[in-house]
Amino acid sequence: MTQSREEFEARLRQIGAERYHDLHPFHDLLHGGGCTPDQVRAWVINRYYYQHSIPMKDAAFMSRVEDPALRRQWRSRIEDHDGTDDNEGGIKRWLRLSQAVGLDPDYVASCEGVLPATKFAVDAYVRYVREKTLLEAVAASLTELFAPKIHANRIQGLLKNYDFADDSSLSYFKNRLKEAPKDVAFGLAWVLDQADTGEKQDAAAAALTFKTDVLWSQLDALWGAYVAPARVPPGAWLPGDGLLLQKAS
Repeated sequence: MTQSREEFEARLRQIGAERYHDLHPFHDLLHGGGCTPDQVRAWVINRYYYQHSIPMKDAAFMSRVEDPALRRQWRSRIEDHDGTDDNEGGIKRWLRLSQAVGLDPDYVASCEGVLPATKFAVDAYVRYVREKTLLEAVAASLTELFAPKIHANRIQGLLKNYDFADDSSLSYFKNRLKEAPKDVAFGLAWVLDQADTGEKQDAAAAALTFKTDVLWSQLDALWGAYVAPARVPPGAWLPGDGLLLQKAS
């Protein structure tokens, strides 16, 4: 049965309320000041793999879009991450965070030491956007509906609990507070317009659920490797590697 526009939007928002990764215990640990410096570094390293893959995901999406208006609208997402002449971009801001927590930005940018499960999850998301329908690809991006809340909580928690946190190191999150609402306003309206049958609505809801799984699985991997029971898989980052003081020496 096809839901009304209002009913379908409520359904999408309920997915976030039940499944978004702000509910993961790692975020309680991080935002509450309970992470060790190495746990923060592990999070920064692994989250970078997701950040640097987002513009590739968006480029894959745009390569399939025949509507110039949709391509123009989507282009800003790549620029927000890769940067422009006037905007350094989210990737550079994330590397500044990595430097603030004591990591060598070149090491982080190399993606060496990223957890295998992080790679599998993020690569699966890029493939999903490349291969699924445009509706499913856009619907998967709607986790941005729930991102401003977690960014605001993260800024507050990190500033309160960690010496590395300041306006410069947290500039990625501060900028996303401005960028994400613009992106999601368009994406949500587009999905609500396009999902005009029960079948399409089910597909869009499944896509958003898939994306919450992608985000959640990254934190599960981080928790298992660096929090409890703290078993780092072969090839993943080991505390002490890739630090700035190693480069200086």
